[in-house]
Amino acid sequence: MDANQALAELAELSSQVERAVVLDAKGSVVASTGGESDALARSAVDLLAAAQELHASAGEVTRAEVELAEGGLFVLAEAGRTIAAATGPNPTSGLVVYDLRTCLEGIDEEKRKRRRTTRKPKDGEDK
Repeated sequence: MDANQALAELAELSSQVERAVVLDAKGSVVASTGGESDALARSAVDLLAAAQELHASAGEVTRAEVELAEGGLFVLAEAGRTIAAATGPNPTSGLVVYDLRTCLEGIDEEKRKRRRTTRKPKDGEDK
């Protein structure tokens, strides 16, 4: 599925996610659930950068989260793509992360399927 479809499914299934964005490797918004997507994208990029700065020798940051009284910000970076979500107060961290990872994997799964569309030659055909 494409990123917009994946986010629509995320919004439908996850009661804790209020807003979400998917970013490409350059930090540009690829898809969003709407509502202040640029602000959410900037926050996600800034959070990952701050985490990277704190632990520069640890490798690439793949997950960061901030929880405040008003809600949380969750950011996952995998395979050149980033997903960020804003939640309401007291989110269940493990569940939100699971939902975000599942959303990213849904987008990636479609890309893997497209790569496999080359037809194998039938027996007796030239390869």
